[in-house]
Amino acid sequence: MPTISKDLVNHLKVAEHDAGQRLDNHLIKILKGVPKSHIHRIIRAGEVRVNKGRVQADYRIQADDLIRIPPIRVAEKTHAGSLKTPAPAREFEIVFEDEYLLVVNKPSGVAVHGGSGVSFGVIEQLRQSRPNTPYLELVHRLDKDTSGLLMVAKKRSALVKLHEMLRNDHPKKVYLALGVGAWQPENRHVKLPLIKYTGAAGEKMVRVDENGQSAHTIFQVLDVFSGSPTHSVGIAALSLVQATLKTGRTHQIRVHMQAQNCPIAGDERYGDYQANKRLQKLGLKRMFLHAHRLVLNHPISGEVLDLQANLPDELAQFLTQFQAT
Repeated sequence: MPTISKDLVNHLKVAEHDAGQRLDNHLIKILKGVPKSHIHRIIRAGEVRVNKGRVQADYRIQADDLIRIPPIRVAEKTHAGSLKTPAPAREFEIVFEDEYLLVVNKPSGVAVHGGSGVSFGVIEQLRQSRPNTPYLELVHRLDKDTSGLLMVAKKRSALVKLHEMLRNDHPKKVYLALGVGAWQPENRHVKLPLIKYTGAAGEKMVRVDENGQSAHTIFQVLDVFSGSPTHSVGIAALSLVQATLKTGRTHQIRVHMQAQNCPIAGDERYGDYQANKRLQKLGLKRMFLHAHRLVLNHPISGEVLDLQANLPDELAQFLTQFQAT
């Protein structure tokens, strides 16, 4: 990542691994903390030049292009708590790595990237821990409270190919989830369209809506727990399910399970508030959703990769009290 001085004019040569990106997206990536609206403003005003000429925000940069970036003057917030904390260097459990692709096992409670009140996430911490790796970009996202397999591209050629694969609903993504209630066998295939909206508190939400995007999840029941531990806190049953995504919509599994009256245990946004409070008494401190398996063709070699991450210890340990009954 190039070093940018926001107080001076910068002239940057585009590296080969950045070729093909939109100009605005490239500037958003390297001008950390500068609002997207400000970046578009200086492009429209002609203050950003490529090879000494004016270009549009959607211009695709090429290797060896020379980009002129003007001094960036953005009002700094000075109120308490507004100073951005630099991302600490951190490595995560590596499930697969070669020169093109990195797959890590993301823990629950860690965002994949900074933004929306989060100073930093997995990608910023990885970049800090790997200063000699010139290219690290998220291939896809996981919710902050979801654990499991997360793909990071180490070369742009891999990112482009993986994004193409994702648009065609590949790779195969399999999750493990614990639902509150007894899952009904007839709900093995759930095909309910989903639409995004803004909640009362300004949060991003998703609901089932006939005008939404098509969404398809295949569920398989692995176990149903119904005995003294669940009954002791007033819950009739818990269902451990395997959820395979056929489409990759935001919050898809969470909303599909909520729509089947079997919301994910510990889900603060779409779950059962009272059930979540009761499950806390049994030791569940997080949402029970884990990205367990990825099956894909390697973006460059085409080799079939079958990658797995076991349930985190805190979730596996939580289940033991039901499996013993």
